[in-house]
Formats: sequence, structure tokens, C-alpha cells
Amino acid sequence: MSSNAPAYIHHVNFPTTDIDRTREWYGKVFGMKAITPKSNTKVLLMTRGNFDLHFTPIDEMDRMAPYHFAVELEDWDGFMAHLDDIGVRHTRITSRPENRSLFCYIHDPDHTMIELVYHAGRPGGAPEVKEYVEKATVKRGANSADEARAQL
Repeated sequence: MSSNAPAYIHHVNFPTTDIDRTREWYGKVFGMKAITPKSNTKVLLMTRGNFDLHFTPIDEMDRMAPYHFAVELEDWDGFMAHLDDIGVRHTRITSRPENRSLFCYIHDPDHTMIELVYHAGRPGGAPEVKEYVEKATVKRGANSADEARAQL
């Protein structure tokens, strides 16, 4: 049976001005491991097992913002403590009450923006974040990413 629906995103490729620095940073922050490619040995291939990132070396970085990718966290408090331990700064933590989620942003050494997200109640997702949602000061509309996914 054929389908036009993809199974999942295999990898995303980003530019980097320093392969060694990128390998070290993504290893330290996300626990990713470098893969030795059999072809195109200039590209850094990294995996976490459940997602892959590729990095192509360039001489000079173009401005990346507002382009970014998002990583779903299983343990919000644990990952925030991990960032503190390794000295990675993040933006202000914001809550989205309409889908019981939290998010903030970090930047890699080439200033690629990475959104950290945490959803309560999503299948395979994180536990309840009620204490964060109740602290939210900004209420938003009923539209959410979960509602959009349900329509697919």
C-alpha cells in the first residue's frame, strides 16, 4: 500500500562554522553521538537514536533567526538543571495553557535557535505540568499545535 504521508523526519541539516565545536556542543547538551559517514565525509552526522541532525561546514554563518527546530523534552526540570550545570543559557520560560506546554529557546555556538518544548498529556509525552500552567499570566486562544495535528 502506498501513501503520500511520510513516516517521520529522518534528519535536518544545518550549517556550522566549526565541526569540532558543534560535535562537542550537541554531545554535551543533547547526548548526541557522531556517526562516521561512508560518503560525504565533510558533513557531521549526529544521532540521538530517535532523531538525527546533520551539519554542513561553511566559512561564514548567515543569520538563522527566526529559523529554528524544536526538541520535545521528557523531563523539563531535569533538562533545565542540566543546562544550568553545563552553563547553557536559555530564554524566559513561557507556558501555553491551551495545550499544557512549556517552552524556551537556547542557541548553539553558531547561533542556531533551538526551541525546547514540554507537553503534558501527549501520548508518550511528559507528565502533568499543572503547576506551570497555573502560573501562566498570558492566556491565548483555543488553537494549538495538538488541535492542528488532530486535523491531519
